[in-house]
Amino acid sequence: MIPALGYGVSIACLIWVYRGFDWHRELPKLRATHWGWVTAAVVADVFVYICQGWRWSVLLSPLGPKVSKWKSVQAIYIGLFANEILPLRSGEIIRCYLQRRWTRLPLSVVFSSAIIERLLDGAWLVAGFWVLGKFIDLPGWIDNVARILMVVMLIAGGLAAASVIYRRHAHEMVAATPWGRTLQSVIDGVHGMGRSRSFLWAALLSLLYLILQIFPIFFLMRGYHLDLSFGAAVVVFIILRTGTILPNAPGNVGTFQALVIAGLSLFGLDKADATGFATFLFLVVTVPLLLGGFIALIATRMRLTEIHRDAHEHFASH
Repeated sequence: MIPALGYGVSIACLIWVYRGFDWHRELPKLRATHWGWVTAAVVADVFVYICQGWRWSVLLSPLGPKVSKWKSVQAIYIGLFANEILPLRSGEIIRCYLQRRWTRLPLSVVFSSAIIERLLDGAWLVAGFWVLGKFIDLPGWIDNVARILMVVMLIAGGLAAASVIYRRHAHEMVAATPWGRTLQSVIDGVHGMGRSRSFLWAALLSLLYLILQIFPIFFLMRGYHLDLSFGAAVVVFIILRTGTILPNAPGNVGTFQALVIAGLSLFGLDKADATGFATFLFLVVTVPLLLGGFIALIATRMRLTEIHRDAHEHFASH
């Protein structure tokens, strides 16, 4: 049911995005693109995932042996590669499984670190919405999404904080549940990460991770000859990142383009130009990611189907 809904949304977005789109008119703009800016965007995108791997290693560092930053980056790229071709963000499960396999940390602990990553990202996104609201009159639907995200973050952040401060009571509360031992491991992991000095460093790296994601958008705006400011790239990024929180079709195809167009429309860009740029942006950030993920996968000497099967079996057994 959920995969069908995701594919339905994706198809509806693709129809809306490309209905009436004049490819013959827009293709010359692609040929006129400044490829130096494209190269800068690709390099910036690589640094995004290096920063994410660094943050993941920092988060896990209090819980066991030193976690390799490059192994974390490798797991992230393989997970992103899986997200591009498999539904429902299966790459999140795959990257956690690979990290567990390489570090021997409990799977529940590794998975809780991925949840903390999302909490940190969400907290900075909420802050970003608050700042944007001071300078830009955001559409009502975006404002509503921001409010929902804030409520979710407050609830999830409160539960995480309770695990850090009241670990013993949290253990007692989940002990009688069917997943008592697993939840207790999650609580222990959150407690260990939340009380560590490295947590603040991970929070700062989360901010850097999000800021770095703005640069590929801005660089491609320059390369595509759009006369828009860095602030416009910030707005497009926040709308894009928030709108793709929920899992949908592989690679967020359709929703990605629709959200970029929605962001650019706030700055008066007509739909044809916005669609051309959204298509270009999707290709530039997706193709290198697929290539990097494929190389990272080859380095494991395993097949994606094999990793996918083992990861789901491992999660099911826990």
